[in-house]
Amino acid sequence: MIDQKLLEILSCPSCNGDVEHKEDKIICLQCGRKYPVKGGIPGMLIDESEEGSAYHG
Repeated sequence: MIDQKLLEILSCPSCNGDVEHKEDKIICLQCGRKYPVKGGIPGMLIDESEEGSAYHG
């Protein structure tokens, strides 16, 4: 589980959009990129992300 305070300060490194935690990914609400969460630590590197379309909850 990722701390809510951490989520509030994180943003997508690709577009600076807001993010949310869903299952085992951090998902950008603007561009839809999905960043892995491993051992409770978000991997916020563009090279490790998956492209996606804009995510709407």
